[in-house]
Amino acid sequence: MKFHLKYLAVIALCFGLTSMGRAQNAPDPPAADPPAADPPAADSPKPGAAPLIAAAPAPPPPTALPSPSITGPLSGIPPTIFDAGPFGKIAVNGILTGFGMGQNNYVPGDKSTQAALSNGQVWIQKTDGWFQFYLQAGAYNIPSLATPFLGTDQTLTNLYGPLATAYLKLAPGKNTSILIGELPTLIGAEYTFSFENMNIERGLLWNQENAITRGIQLNQTMGKFTASISWNDGFYSNRYKWLSGSLTYTNGPHALSVVAGGNLKPTPYLSAATPVQNDGSIYNVIYAYTKGAWIIQPYFQYTDVPTNLKIGIANGATTQGEALLLSRAFKHGFSLAGRGEYISSTGNAAQNSVNLMFGPGSSGTSVTATPTFQLRGFFVRGDVSFVHAGSFTPGYVFGPKGMNDNQVRAVGEIGFMFGSNIFDKKQ
Repeated sequence: MKFHLKYLAVIALCFGLTSMGRAQNAPDPPAADPPAADPPAADSPKPGAAPLIAAAPAPPPPTALPSPSITGPLSGIPPTIFDAGPFGKIAVNGILTGFGMGQNNYVPGDKSTQAALSNGQVWIQKTDGWFQFYLQAGAYNIPSLATPFLGTDQTLTNLYGPLATAYLKLAPGKNTSILIGELPTLIGAEYTFSFENMNIERGLLWNQENAITRGIQLNQTMGKFTASISWNDGFYSNRYKWLSGSLTYTNGPHALSVVAGGNLKPTPYLSAATPVQNDGSIYNVIYAYTKGAWIIQPYFQYTDVPTNLKIGIANGATTQGEALLLSRAFKHGFSLAGRGEYISSTGNAAQNSVNLMFGPGSSGTSVTATPTFQLRGFFVRGDVSFVHAGSFTPGYVFGPKGMNDNQVRAVGEIGFMFGSNIFDKKQ
């Protein structure tokens, strides 16, 4: 099955506009996700009380919306809200950032220094009513550890295009939603875009995971449990043979998630956005502690890529990885985040096993530190990272001949998030 769900999203969006226009005089159904930017007044009169003579108290200031997801330490900006007629209230945010990178032991075709536009995006969303939508469009760069730099124009062309995330959200009940379109993956603890994560560059475990999937996803909240299940195209293959799911238990500052995804049928297809991992399966156990100034997030990952002669995998292999992500906020907008990882793979070159890292049977260790400063919409931060490859195959690691087992990078990112009243000192 080969079709673009973003086109389906546009058709359904037009259908939703027509149906909402017909129902303008009908009472609105309960909102599944009330718009955070326009809550009711906090102090309303009690039943039977005398009418207020003075004006009612102003509503509290708008808050950032939950999409796109931002782990921290960066904080989202409240959106600009405008009236879109039959669509109701629409929320708009944007971001503009640039980054520069310096590295040693770069591979042929790469350079010791790089610079690029890392984010030039806008996201538009409707967050109330039974018919909702989310659009995230623009330019982006996805730097990750131990991989060569890819220019922003090449990233757009080779990966997810200028409309990387676009989906309809149907909310038939308060605790139920259905998403259709190009969706953020359920897999892993790190998100796709740099501003969403503790660190600028994604880590070694992220390199084994998918990022954007096309498909349909059902979400259900049941008390302290949240469950999601998705039928999708895995690593953006446009072949709908993947099934993914997650179950999260949340209790106060604690959250524990079990996540799994995999290909239900061998898929003989490879591209820049669809590596050999698309033919396999992946499993995560993720714990998160979020309280006060601290975010602590350890997680475990296991992947399996089976033998598949149709795409040249003579012998399959697995990986197993562990990571710890930390963030500590300080006063006056300063924070410090860190990440430590270890990941290993099975197989060996003599058996022609599939290469999932630095050659069959290799391992990788990384350490990253990210100091950050944010003042309302403005932020500046930097990554300092170290990667070590173990049991590698010559030609598959760093340096001009692929023989260096270490790489050090320094990355800086500066930019703005746009929304409602981002220059208001009271925010």
